[in-house]
Parts: sequence; C-alpha cells; structure tokens
Amino acid sequence: MIAATGIELRAGSRLLIRDATFRVAPGDRVGLVGRNGAGKTTLTKVLAGWSQPAAGSLTTSGDIGYLPQDPRDGDLDVMARGRILSARGLDDIVRKMRETEGAMASADVETHERAMERYPKLQARFEAAGGYAAESEAAAIASALGLDDRILGMELRHLSGGQRRRVELTRILYSGASTLLLDEPTNHLDADSIVWLRDYLKAYKGGLIVISHDVALLDEVVNKVFHLDANRSELDQYNVGWRTYLTQRETDEKRRKRERANVEKKAGALMAQADKMRAKATKAVAAQNMARRAEKMLSGLEDQRMSDKVAKLRFPKPAACGRTPLTAKELSRSYGSLEVFTDVDLAIDRGSKVVVLGLNGAGKTTLLRILGGIDAPDTGEVVPGHGLKLGYYAQEHENLDVERTVLENMKTAAPDLGETEVRKVLGSFLFSGDDVDKPARVLSGGEKTRLSLATLVVSSANVLLLDEPTNNLDPASREEILGALRAYEGAVVLVSHDEGAVQALEPERVLLLPDGVEDHWGPDYLDLISLA
Repeated sequence: MIAATGIELRAGSRLLIRDATFRVAPGDRVGLVGRNGAGKTTLTKVLAGWSQPAAGSLTTSGDIGYLPQDPRDGDLDVMARGRILSARGLDDIVRKMRETEGAMASADVETHERAMERYPKLQARFEAAGGYAAESEAAAIASALGLDDRILGMELRHLSGGQRRRVELTRILYSGASTLLLDEPTNHLDADSIVWLRDYLKAYKGGLIVISHDVALLDEVVNKVFHLDANRSELDQYNVGWRTYLTQRETDEKRRKRERANVEKKAGALMAQADKMRAKATKAVAAQNMARRAEKMLSGLEDQRMSDKVAKLRFPKPAACGRTPLTAKELSRSYGSLEVFTDVDLAIDRGSKVVVLGLNGAGKTTLLRILGGIDAPDTGEVVPGHGLKLGYYAQEHENLDVERTVLENMKTAAPDLGETEVRKVLGSFLFSGDDVDKPARVLSGGEKTRLSLATLVVSSANVLLLDEPTNNLDPASREEILGALRAYEGAVVLVSHDEGAVQALEPERVLLLPDGVEDHWGPDYLDLISLA
C-alpha cells in the first residue's frame, strides 16, 4: 500500500505538483496520465523511494516493484536469467550450485568431498526459496514477454535496450511485489506480449500505478485515473475506469469553460459600470468597491485548463549530398557464439525512406548503431557517400550526455549556433527558463525524447537513423513527429513498432532482419510491424 499526504514535487525551481494526497491500496490499478514533463516519472521515482518529495509525507508497506524507463543501470556482466532470479535471491544459490556441481566432478578427492558435503545444503536453500518451480515460473514469464532460453543465457551487456527492458519487467513481475510502479511497460513488446501483459495486470491483486500511452492497456486494466495537470500543478483523481474518465474529464472541461465565461461576463459588466461611475466624484468610492468585487470574482474562479503545449518539431533541411550518401556492404554481427545477422547489404539513396523489420532480438538497433558508426560490424563495412551528414536518434537516448545540462547537450550538437539561437530551439521543444540548466539524467523519458529530437533539428542531417522515435511521447507530441516525418526531405532509416510512424514515413523499401532480405514496401508488411 502507498499513502501520500501533501506531496509537493519540483524540478529545480519549477513546481510540478502541489499538495497531492492519495492512497493506492491492494486492488487499485491506477493509470497515471498527463502531458510529457508534467511530473509522472518524477512522482513514480518518489513513490519507489528513488528520490524525496520537496514537501509532504509518504508511507509505504510491502515490497514495491519499479520499472523505470531507462534500464541501463546495474551490473551488465550478469546473465539475464540471473538478473531475473535475483528478485527472489535465487541467482546466488543457483550460481553456487553450478560451481559446486563442477567441483563434484573434480578428480581431486578433497575438492570432490567438500563439494559433496556442500551441495545438499545449497539444494535445501534452493528448495526453500521455491526451487525448480520458482525457476519454471520465471521462465514462463520471460517466455511470455519474448525472452527465450538463448537470451536468458546471455550477459545483459550483449542485449539490446528492448531486451534488457523486458528482462527488468520479467524480474519485477516475478518478484511478487505487493505494489507495482510501471513506466511505459509496453515499450519494446510485440503484440502477443502486450496482450499477455494486459491479462496479467487485469488479474493482479496488489496495487498498481502504470504510466502508459497504450490506450488499449489503460482501457482494459485501470480502475482509477490520476491526472497530472501541468497548468495547475495539481493531481486530479478519478475513481473510475479509463473510458468513464475521458467522458468525465471532458464534462469537467466544459463546465469550467462555462463557469469562466459566465463569471467573466459578470465581472466585465461590473468593471464597465465602475468605469462609468468613476467620472463622478460622488460615486468614486462605490466604483472602487465595484471594481474590487469584479477582481475578487475572477480570482476565486477555478482556472480553466490551458491547452497543453506541444513541441513544434520539423526535421532539418537536409544538407546537400551525393546520389547515395550511405552504403553498407556484407555486414554481420555476433555476440559470442550467437549470430545476430549476417551479409546485410543496404544502399540509402538521397531522400529514400526505408523501414527495418524483424522480431525482437533480430538486430534492428544493432544495425542502426553500426550504420551510425557507434558500433563496429564483425565483417563488412559502412561506406559514407559524398556529403553524408548523419542524424541518429537512439531509443535509449545514449546520444545524450546525462551528466551535462540540457543546454550543454544542445551546444555540443550545434557548436556553430549562438546561445540565443540554441535557447530559441529549446524553447520550441518546451525547454525554457531553468529547464535548460537541468542535467539530462533527471529528465523524464518524454523529455529525453524531446531533447534528442531537438539535437536532430539543428543537425542539418541528410540521413536520419530513427530507433523508436515515438516511444514515451504523449499523443499530441507523437502527432508532431508523424507530421515531421511526412515533411522531411532527406533519407530515413526507421525502426519502429508504431504503425502510425511507418505509415507517416511512406517507405519505399523494407529490410527484413536477421536474414537481410530487402523488398519493395507493400501494405502486407504493415501487419508485421506490431509483431516485430
């Protein structure tokens, strides 16, 4: 259970939430919604104990399982299976059992005997912690989320960002936590895994707070909605499901608009009458009282919600380049004995649009990192053409220096722009005032997405490599990206599970991984996007 009283949250000097009081009890499945930057991620970090509120008190009971947007923290040398089993302390026991099994096969008598003596004790601890049934449960959850035995046997450092995030989600669901805090849990999941997760969360008996732009998940899972109003810095609570919430909120918006219109009309009439009366000295006091009454009426009125601001996004005017600015020949990549893809050939012509499809783990992100010069292929080469200027959007925002400020990241991306122009661009992406001085590490997923896209806008790139650019965005901001994709004149290589993003791109070609098969784009491929 979570009980919050008078919670206040700030991002620097900016007030995000004031005087929020709420409870999340077993059986409460709360959808936490609001525009990007409203404070959703900040609030979940406070609830998870990762940071402290500026004011107020927080009480929690039971274990809390928290899925953040960024899975890069932690020891990347551990096996994926061990990371999952660590949720119940099984990873250390299993590791010692495997080591002891090896020692039991030793030709050295003393080593063999010590191992024989130690193994039953380890086995007893293993069975007390759930044993093989617990391992089987972990494997079943992992499989439902698209993680097979091959992936579970790999170190985290060799997994893609999407695979690592699914490992973390598996670990949290397997942990048996009494309260779950899930920040965009459907990111990087295929269609079957999303359906499984919806069913799992619908049946979950503990408390749940979920941040998601997946409308279907909110509609099927949540029975309460917390809306963070960025304009009023308040948390509005609706003890209803998603569809009823949408209807109720629309009704509330219309009511506030009518109330404000009526009060403004009455206050305007009072002010007009006061202005007429001021001309007469005998009525000056009465006029002043009338004006004060009008001002009081307006000050006591609940503020009408302003339209949520949206980042104004237009991808750069591409720099001049040759006919084929980027070519890849016979690319292959493996992790240890695991072959990801092999013999991939790709020629990106000026202004061409290519979408890369493949199941999770097929190497889509790896291919983009190789094309972007971040990773090296095992074989083959990437050949830059005349005038190539790359812009790379990384799904995990690795292009950002999280220890540097928003402003410093932009200056690095556009060293030739003056500070005034850089601030102007940042302002169009909703970073203004003190926001530009925040370190990138404290930004929410949506804010990191906006900053990463801002660096592309000033890049004048003629080839964009976009890896899931619509993740973590509210609907209005997502529409801005789709509009920018439609209008962009340069070449694009896109990886996305978002059908709308692919349709907006209007691709001419599709590259299928891991086989590296290239084909002309056709409507039949649209059905593969959510599955891939």
